[in-house]
Amino acid sequence: MDGVVTFLLTQKPDEALAFYRDMLGLRFAGDDGSALVFDMDGAMLRISRVPEFSPAQHTVLGWKTHDIRAEVARLTAKGARFELYPNMGQDELGICTFPTGDRVAWLKDPDGNLLSLSQFSNTER
Repeated sequence: MDGVVTFLLTQKPDEALAFYRDMLGLRFAGDDGSALVFDMDGAMLRISRVPEFSPAQHTVLGWKTHDIRAEVARLTAKGARFELYPNMGQDELGICTFPTGDRVAWLKDPDGNLLSLSQFSNTER
């Protein structure tokens, strides 16, 4: 195998392009007619056009970061809205800290795909 390819679905390709390229800062590699293609530091993300779908109720794609507070603040300044869940103990930015010290914040793309940012307490992960 030569690398990882990840997949998401969209009914809103124009909004997805703006979200992933302009808000998240992923490198847009092109549009092959059936999918928007992005390069995520060597991993390919294909966001396929579909006529309809129901987004999963769980995280489908995430990124790790060494400074989750700075990343959440940066994305919030660009218009991202982070999800708040009852009884998750999230702080004012929407960041949940787990007993292990790991921290996670969740946001949705224009199609409702649930994404996450994670800062792991163990830097080996």
